[in-house]
Amino acid sequence: MILVDDQALLRDALRTVLDSADDIAVVGEASDGREAVALTREVRPDVVIMDIRMPNMDGITATVDICADPELRATRVLILTTYETDEHIAQALRAGASGFVGKGIEAHDLMDAVRTIADGDTLLSPTATRSLVARFLATPVATPARDPEQLAALTPREREMVALVATGLSNLEIADRMYLSPFTVRAHVQRAMTKLRARDRAQLVVIAYQTGLAGTAFNGGTDQV
Repeated sequence: MILVDDQALLRDALRTVLDSADDIAVVGEASDGREAVALTREVRPDVVIMDIRMPNMDGITATVDICADPELRATRVLILTTYETDEHIAQALRAGASGFVGKGIEAHDLMDAVRTIADGDTLLSPTATRSLVARFLATPVATPARDPEQLAALTPREREMVALVATGLSNLEIADRMYLSPFTVRAHVQRAMTKLRARDRAQLVVIAYQTGLAGTAFNGGTDQV
């Protein structure tokens, strides 16, 4: 994986944390989006941890370039930023980012986020999930309501998984809560996405709200991933 942030001190801290994991290796660093795109094309990492606000080229533009490159189809982008705003989250998802978390994340949660992204799953922090839902609820015309009857295709367990995904929990957290293996949770979530024709985890969250499977607001909670 590679680290992209204009602050060398933060990159050093992230490298120290991530390199401490046996299954994660940092193979490069970049200080802006332009360097990030060039380095990604050179080393083709599994995951790119990307900041948003950087000189020369911002992280959103860099994510667009990376995700649009067919030769980088296997590379996933995890946005790690201080700015968890509605607009940034929407821009990151449109750009093709596979995850969005805040810089206040705990070290072990960041490692889990990297693993989740590397496994091909999409991950949103609860803050990002709340912002996504709030944005959807504020613009109902842009996202037509879905018939709750479409949920009939889901098994009771799949419904339960979708409702938990809608709270911003990762597969690992759902597995821990439900006393299941992460592989089992991932299988349920992916089947639900296929049945509901959701292109990614973010759309699955929106569908959960459109059909009434999830509540219409978040009540408390923490900003962990």
